[in-house]
Amino acid sequence: MSEPFWKTKSLGEMSPAEWESLCDGCGKCCMCKLEDMDTGDIYWTSVACRMFDPVTCRCKDYANRQRLVADCVLLTPEKVQQIGWLPETCAYRLVAAGKDLEWWHPLVSGDPETVHRAGISMRGKVVAMETEMADEEAYLEYVLESEP
Repeated sequence: MSEPFWKTKSLGEMSPAEWESLCDGCGKCCMCKLEDMDTGDIYWTSVACRMFDPVTCRCKDYANRQRLVADCVLLTPEKVQQIGWLPETCAYRLVAAGKDLEWWHPLVSGDPETVHRAGISMRGKVVAMETEMADEEAYLEYVLESEP
């Protein structure tokens, strides 16, 4: 039996379909994060992007997300190496570091629901949407103690 593509290819060698399949559907990238400009520390919130669907944990308009949300980050192999806020469980981050995917990842389990059943995703954890925030101060109420 041959090795799965994420064990034999670098992120840059993956086809577009392989690249997209690495996303486990946790939705953590779509959560609003705050950065302390003095320290660079990142603070996670339970506030989701306006395009986030809290049931599916996917973008409501993935194809047009960057046009609709100015600060939506398009992940690339280069950016995976640079972005410090990618979740510890992120498949892009794991593969870039030469690590294997977790048992609950849909490519391993064969089931897109395992990420949710394992409690890794943001399903049931979103408390507010960014459209409900009156100003930047409002996000402070939703800061989490650690990465979700």
